[in-house]
Amino acid sequence: MKKIGLIFKEASETRIKNTLKSSDGVFIVKYSGVSSPDLCSLRLRLKTSRASLFVAKNSVARRALKDSGLEALLKNIDGPCGLVFVKDEPVAVSQALCNFTKDHEQLKLEGGSLNDKIIERKDIEFMAKLPAKEVLRAQVVGALNSPISGLVIALNQVLAKFVYCLDQIKQNKH
Repeated sequence: MKKIGLIFKEASETRIKNTLKSSDGVFIVKYSGVSSPDLCSLRLRLKTSRASLFVAKNSVARRALKDSGLEALLKNIDGPCGLVFVKDEPVAVSQALCNFTKDHEQLKLEGGSLNDKIIERKDIEFMAKLPAKEVLRAQVVGALNSPISGLVIALNQVLAKFVYCLDQIKQNKH
């Protein structure tokens, strides 16, 4: 019969692996010195961005990351670490993490993986400065729409001048 601790470690490792498979990425944070209520507050902030924070023993996290092909992240697993799993919106997650670190300096961003690409703390901080996905989409649509609108206005002006010219010819004949 297995010991309860071993069963818990295996369940945690399985959970990390399964969540990694269904996630777009993972960020690693060090939470040493952050109180439990503050971690709960962070979890709520992340939940609004469809992300989750999972804390596991370092040995369990290392095994799960290694088995998932993320060996490059093993250097970040040192001391009390948490894994932030990103589902859809990495920009919103990075904004939530960076905003939280402004109020809680004990939380440190270490790096992570996003769409199978290894990223560092500076990359997460850069993403936090980007506008939300909806704003970026609106900017792209506006940029695509601008030349078309300019063309329509220019063609309209050509037609208006042509009609004005015909009107002047008509008035000169009468």
